[in-house]
Amino acid sequence: MSSGLSIYIATLFVYAGVSIIACWGLDLQYGSTGIPNFAYIIFQAIGAYVAAMLTLGPAKHGSVITYQQYLFGARLPYPLPILLATFAGAALSVVVGPFLLRRLREDYLAIAMLVLSLIATVVTEADVGLVNGTTGIFNVPEPFGSLSPATQSWIYVGTVAIGVLICAAVVRRIVHSPLDRVLRSVRENEVAASSLGKNVRGAKLATFIAGNTMAAFSGALLIEFIGAWAPSGWEYAETFVYFSAVIIGGRGRRGGVAVGAVILGVGISEAVRYLPTFGDPSLVGAVQFMFIGALIIAFLWWRPEGILPERKRVFRLPDEAPLVEVESA
Repeated sequence: MSSGLSIYIATLFVYAGVSIIACWGLDLQYGSTGIPNFAYIIFQAIGAYVAAMLTLGPAKHGSVITYQQYLFGARLPYPLPILLATFAGAALSVVVGPFLLRRLREDYLAIAMLVLSLIATVVTEADVGLVNGTTGIFNVPEPFGSLSPATQSWIYVGTVAIGVLICAAVVRRIVHSPLDRVLRSVRENEVAASSLGKNVRGAKLATFIAGNTMAAFSGALLIEFIGAWAPSGWEYAETFVYFSAVIIGGRGRRGGVAVGAVILGVGISEAVRYLPTFGDPSLVGAVQFMFIGALIIAFLWWRPEGILPERKRVFRLPDEAPLVEVESA
């Protein structure tokens, strides 16, 4: 196998792992709790930017300004930038979560999240001093720069695989805990869950923080591999790609969401690259979103439960009462 092909295959594995982590985080919010977080891509971007700034070093050296401008910078050893970037995603969720989740109904919450995403993009592009404006941050040093490119890529595949396993353990812990039943009751009927004494606001905030933390983690992993991040790569439309993966794979079913993440995050994205160039150069990229939109409509119409539907668990009530079915991951 040639070095180029080896790097390409490793890159696909990295993209698949990052997409799975991000989609699992969104599924905790939307699939388990019913939070339509259309600002999800912001938290992935926060993780990417913080990890980059903690790897690149200071943007200013005395009175000389480098070719990149950003808010702060440091040169921390790997994997500290990833860990601190993940914490930054959690911290931002703690700050904005109580305001967004406190009073807004699901439809208004979706609008507020979408507006938040648009505002974040505009502010980032307008203020160059934050994260280098529309150009974005680039030339982020590779964590294993002393090795050959192929070796670096496969070591990073192992790093991402460890990240996927950690996130899988966290998600499994949540899914198989009493909290999961509370989350699903909130998803199905928030008013009924509140009337039964459930802490609806606390449950929503918990999954909001957990999901966004995974988003930041995925963004930090991705930028340490590809070495660049710009506003054009995290516009609000990118959130709908993750929503598509959750819907197509199977809302509330982690295995299905992983399948959807691979199909949408890797399969379709790579397939579009091999389309022949025709018309305006930007048209080929638009075809990807057109196809994803058509795919969402098809699944919502003919198979709304997704590729792998959410399973049901059966519980026996005391005194040999009839069996009761409840939703499960």
